[in-house]
Amino acid sequence: MAGGGGGGGSGASPLGPAPPMWYHRDLSRAAAEELLARAGRDGSFLVRDSESVNGAYALCVLFQKHVHTYRILPDDEGFLAVQTSQGVQPKRFKTLPELVSLYLQPSQGLVTTLLYPVEREETAVSDDRDYSDGEDEKPPLPPRSSSTSTPPGPDTPTDSTPAANGLSTISHEYLKGSYALDLEAVKQGASSLPHLNKTLVASCKRLNGEVDKVLSGLEILSKVFDQQSAFMVSKMIQQVQSVNQGGDQELENLVTKLAILKDLLSSIEKKALKALQDMSLTSPCSPPPLHSMRHSKSIPVQAFEVKLDVYLAELTKIGKSQKYTLSVDVEGGRLVVMKKVKDNQEDWITYTHDKIRQLIKSQRVQNKLGIVFEKEKDKSQRKDFIFASAKKREAFCQLLQLMKNKHSNQDEPDMISIFIGTWNMGSVPAPKNVASWVLCRGLGKTLDEMTVTIPHDLYVFGSQENSVCDREWVESLRALLKEQTELDYKPIAVQTLWNIKLAVLVKPEHENRISHVGMSSVKTGIANTLGNKGAVGVSFMFNGTSFGFVNCHLTSGNEKIARRNQNYLDILRLLSLGDKQLSSFDISLRFTHLFWLGDLNYRLDMDIQEILNYINRKEFDPLLKVDQLNLEREKNKVFLRFAEEEISFPPTYRYERGSRDTYVWQKQKATGMRTNVPSWCDRILWKSYPETHIVCNSYGCTDDVVTSDHSPVFATFEVGVTSQFVSKKGLPKSSEQAYIEFESIEAIVKTASRTKFFIEFYSTCLEEFKKSYENDSQSSDNVNFLRVGWSNKQLTTLKPLLSEIEYLQDQHLLLTVKSLDGYESYGECVLALKSMIGSTAQQFHTYLSHRGEETGNIRGSMRVRVPSERMGTRERLYEWISVDKDETSGPKGKSAVVCRSGHEYVKPSVIRKPLGELGKVSEEGERNSKEETAARPKQDGSDSDPSISKNSYNNPAYYILEGVPNQSAAAVSPELLPSPTSANPQAAKPPPPSAGARSKPPGAASGPPHPRRQVRAISEESSSEDDGGACVVGAQGGGVGSTLNRPPPDFPPPPLPKGALEMVPEAPFTKPRSLYPDLAEVRIPAAGSAAHGDAFRRGGVGAGALDDQSCSVLQMAKTLSDSEFPGQPPRAPSAPPPLRGQPMGLGLDACRTFPPRNPITESIAEDMPEEALWGSSSSSLSVGESSVGEWLQRLGLERYEQGLLHNGWDDLEFLSDITEEDLEEAGVHDSAHKRILLESLKQQQQK
Repeated sequence: MAGGGGGGGSGASPLGPAPPMWYHRDLSRAAAEELLARAGRDGSFLVRDSESVNGAYALCVLFQKHVHTYRILPDDEGFLAVQTSQGVQPKRFKTLPELVSLYLQPSQGLVTTLLYPVEREETAVSDDRDYSDGEDEKPPLPPRSSSTSTPPGPDTPTDSTPAANGLSTISHEYLKGSYALDLEAVKQGASSLPHLNKTLVASCKRLNGEVDKVLSGLEILSKVFDQQSAFMVSKMIQQVQSVNQGGDQELENLVTKLAILKDLLSSIEKKALKALQDMSLTSPCSPPPLHSMRHSKSIPVQAFEVKLDVYLAELTKIGKSQKYTLSVDVEGGRLVVMKKVKDNQEDWITYTHDKIRQLIKSQRVQNKLGIVFEKEKDKSQRKDFIFASAKKREAFCQLLQLMKNKHSNQDEPDMISIFIGTWNMGSVPAPKNVASWVLCRGLGKTLDEMTVTIPHDLYVFGSQENSVCDREWVESLRALLKEQTELDYKPIAVQTLWNIKLAVLVKPEHENRISHVGMSSVKTGIANTLGNKGAVGVSFMFNGTSFGFVNCHLTSGNEKIARRNQNYLDILRLLSLGDKQLSSFDISLRFTHLFWLGDLNYRLDMDIQEILNYINRKEFDPLLKVDQLNLEREKNKVFLRFAEEEISFPPTYRYERGSRDTYVWQKQKATGMRTNVPSWCDRILWKSYPETHIVCNSYGCTDDVVTSDHSPVFATFEVGVTSQFVSKKGLPKSSEQAYIEFESIEAIVKTASRTKFFIEFYSTCLEEFKKSYENDSQSSDNVNFLRVGWSNKQLTTLKPLLSEIEYLQDQHLLLTVKSLDGYESYGECVLALKSMIGSTAQQFHTYLSHRGEETGNIRGSMRVRVPSERMGTRERLYEWISVDKDETSGPKGKSAVVCRSGHEYVKPSVIRKPLGELGKVSEEGERNSKEETAARPKQDGSDSDPSISKNSYNNPAYYILEGVPNQSAAAVSPELLPSPTSANPQAAKPPPPSAGARSKPPGAASGPPHPRRQVRAISEESSSEDDGGACVVGAQGGGVGSTLNRPPPDFPPPPLPKGALEMVPEAPFTKPRSLYPDLAEVRIPAAGSAAHGDAFRRGGVGAGALDDQSCSVLQMAKTLSDSEFPGQPPRAPSAPPPLRGQPMGLGLDACRTFPPRNPITESIAEDMPEEALWGSSSSSLSVGESSVGEWLQRLGLERYEQGLLHNGWDDLEFLSDITEEDLEEAGVHDSAHKRILLESLKQQQQK
């Protein structure tokens, strides 16, 4: 029986003889509200399992369009009662039906009488018929090494299992006949299953004989190698065999013998080895074999042929030769830069690892890399090199990072590399050679040959339909890694569910860094009781960073999308991994990094012939647009805010075994022809906390492993990790204590309930979780949404265990919004403390999710105060490489991260670089995306960043709730504008902002600019209310942002009403303003209002937008998200929505990319209409004009614009550093003009 709570009375079920139809088992709270909303009548009710207390229930009642929830709790004797107010005597019942029957009578204390039961929707029988991978009519038997699954529950259809279902005939007979007799006995209160016991005894008769034979053989070996314990073993065997066998005793004896057998098998080898070693002590000593040494083979010196990237104007200075060789000596810690000169002579310079200051990847030119060398003390020089390919550039960067790490003076690593592989083995043992799998050789995004043999720190192998026993499988993997790396990798966890296996192996040197290992499994096969489908999971801590890995095998069949989605949600909810204190959070929020791999079985929705044609032409984009997983992720049905690297390899299923040239897509069945279209069934996705470092370096499949109809898939990751921090200053005194303070929090929750709420705060930096008081503001004009707010007095101040900034910047805070009536979570989120550190409050804004679904959003203002004595920090290894994204707006010769050659170099440790330079995760740990402007070249995986997702905080539903029209022309922060009173639209038109604000001049602290806001620099005296800025959104949109001494909020506030855009801005920041405008006065349109109809009519709604039959505002928002708004390029209604990984023009949602993903916000002035650009007149970095061109035009020297832009001087802020020599290089040869330009800049600085 699924779900259900504690039993009452004398062992009888609390649900009575049969579960009533109004009992919905483990239905989620949100789904319960949906069902009651559909019922629509006051007095409609249902009962579900409680989400907060095991064994408890929740009675949900609809009254006046609001859902009221009552907790039904079991007492110590198993009786059930509705939770009452303090002092009120509860009425107790033995069963749920008895309890409900009382409240069917009027005036029993509920908000209304229970009138109309809402019955559960029974799942169709056909949905449970999921056998293997669409090939076999029967599920494969579990391997001998794993335990058999429990018998199906009473909800399993007894007639749905065919005669030859893979179980033994005896077991099948039980399921057909005797099973019903046992069920009847249980209903009558029986505590045993006599018919099942009889079946098991009959099934195990042969096993008894086999075990006896094996035991007698092992007993002989035991006597030879371990005479002391052999006597005890013999005695135990004799005792077991002498007992009269029958019924329960026979099964118990079999279990005892199996336990003896297990102990003997696991110990005999060790005992034999010890005996042989003792015997060999008398022989001469021999040196230890080479393979016992732990060191991996040394990495040879690798040479890269490159060209120096120079400009035509500079060629005359350096000569014609641009060819260089870069030689990386990882073991010696050296980089040799060798230049080829005349007569085969060579000129070279050697740089030690500590002299290489930074690597700067070009995003526009994928094979270009800038290297900053230390020239003299505090002086540096940058050289840009062009590699033969992007892959060669990545290999060079990996080798240099390895060299830096190898010669670092840090005791603990900042970064590790992880290999993840998934393979459906097709119930056939692996071939002898699968080296291409672990070496990432094959198709797709693969590693360069120079780096494939570098050992990874962690290897994670997920397999499905793996018939090999656990021990043999792990040993084969260890042998494979030993052969390739000469290292003896240590298995830290192996978890199995039938033929689904997950094995994690770690480098020997990291073995002691692994702790808190956890394992779990979830069955999603027939009636969720068979393990032929399901998931296994492993979790652990690597020093201070938590990792989770899930390997799953989901329901097969082209048409079973909903079933696969439900499999995913069940696994997400039921897999028991990670910190037990975080039970309020699903596993997608319990780990710093969660990786999800396996045979997800999502297919392609396209005609088979079209699929084959596209594959033959290697055109994968059209296929990815009809990939079911991509489409379901677009709808936020599954893998909310997960990321996946771009797929550039052909579908991995369904191949002809023995070949990779042919897809076998048809199979004759007894029921007719079965079609399995080629599909990307085998996938690897991940989700990480915000402001953490993770880069996917490879994602592909092998092309030479042909034993299965699936190809093995691989991915490698570069992941930032934290150490177990030890304070050098000891525990903080009261004067040195850091504090986490909240000024206010506001949440918008999708619910029809009107209860009160509180917030729970969890973090590893807190001694225990903390709770807020109940919300002190609450409003809603829409029945499906509720806005709740907490002021400063309702929010507790949190005290971290340690106060060092180096510790706190790696910490995260988990929040869950819970109801006071049922203590159930209505949404959870995670916040990074790094962006919140400072003396002034910072805003945050992110989404809420629960059980894998988005349930609202949350925003607020907070700060993390760190005492000055604890402010010391250091550069992380992964911060050593940055991405020069400023090049995307045009050819620029100079990096914005580092100053020109010969200028003082700003140390990276001074600049707070956003981790997004190499794939920083957004505030939601979002999906990896390549949704860039259509004109922007597609970036490679190392530069990839997680990105936007529809229905996030910019979900139109939330704008409807705010009473605000959704605008794509402009969106302005509420703090910048007064109330909408002016009727002068012309006066409101701002000047265009500067074309690409950059980081601060050398010597100034800098932070990552927000891509969508201009924020003035905040002084220590500034109040948080004054921290405002404009949010720039446009039809073609990019963003303009100036820098800040700490990262600004990760999310722009919602746009204001149109009227707010049509008035003259008053003098900025003349008076303090509230953090958020008073939105309570804004009326929320009703769900069926004309305003919504207009929104629908404005653009084409994609097919399937209303397929959920939901009447909620959130569902309407999902439709609105696919509608077109003014300024957004129209999209044909029949066209599939743009998918992650596909370039697209940026409309409303795509404009609001988050988090800041580049150290320098790119220039967008040329990409956006003027009316869409809002400059901030309050910016302390403004120098009058908003672009270099305007400044030159005012001086009458616009002829020099091209030269300055070409040399990288495209930002007024940086022109303050320009010298006469720089002007000369930019083409300004007239000394009078040089003087005019320098004098003008000097005057601007003095303003």
